[in-house]
Amino acid sequence: TSIWHDSGPVERLDFFGGPGGREGAPKPPFTFIEEDSGGTNPKIKVKDAAGRQWGVKWGSEVHAEVFAARFAWAAGYYVEPSYYVASGKVEGVTGLDRAKKFVKPDGTFTEARFELKIGGITKMKDKESWHWESNPFAGSKELKGLKIVLMLVSNWDSKDQRDAGRGSNTAIHKNDATGEVHYIFGDWGGSMGKWGGVFGRSKWDCKGFASQSKDFVKGVSPTTVEWGYSGQRTDSVTSGITVADVKWIMERLGRISDKQIQDALEASGATSSEKSCYASAVRMRLDRLKAVAGGR
Repeated sequence: TSIWHDSGPVERLDFFGGPGGREGAPKPPFTFIEEDSGGTNPKIKVKDAAGRQWGVKWGSEVHAEVFAARFAWAAGYYVEPSYYVASGKVEGVTGLDRAKKFVKPDGTFTEARFELKIGGITKMKDKESWHWESNPFAGSKELKGLKIVLMLVSNWDSKDQRDAGRGSNTAIHKNDATGEVHYIFGDWGGSMGKWGGVFGRSKWDCKGFASQSKDFVKGVSPTTVEWGYSGQRTDSVTSGITVADVKWIMERLGRISDKQIQDALEASGATSSEKSCYASAVRMRLDRLKAVAGGR
């Protein structure tokens, strides 16, 4: 059972390809399977030319999810391979409800996020998800590292087992072949905008993201870090993180290069103005973490 693994030397990771690699990108033509009614954004399931199944999503989370998930992956957390697809066509589309706003009658679409549905993974139904404060990794540097990544990308959608009725974003996956059990945080779409309450938060909003960077780390007293973050489960995410925890996660995050950040932005379909805005805002946050890790 694990929540973290070593995803290899950070400086060698391809942030454009992400966890699935460039060769793992969805291959057209795409064939319609069904519409997926779960979640807040319109989604459908399709099969690609290689016979793999994908969840295709539209709406406000498309860019943010592809970008933020690459940071979680580089830090060593389990994420499903995801790709931004600028345009394409799905054959055999019928009977769409929410997704008809984004998929034309002939099946053409623009600006979608494709997430690979990996076969042989069982979502453990008896414990649909896990609780930030009571799980096998409570108090561990690996769990606290995940919380730091969540705050780094301003993912305010930090729902857990307590929110099962409205869709928890924590999940437990079992690999049927190996028996491995992974605790995952499964939704990175509510990222890269402003954290905050219902009316103040946003997704993929660089102006909002950059405006909060100065409050990302508020201080250290005496070894506990104080954060500016607020989201669905603020206290569960922000409390109890120490300088030592920041130091540990920065052994990975601190090695991410400007080129890798640019590659992740390119992969997520960012515009040129978004690329320059996010590159400097993300670097500023990494520098704040570096300062904390260095005792400043």
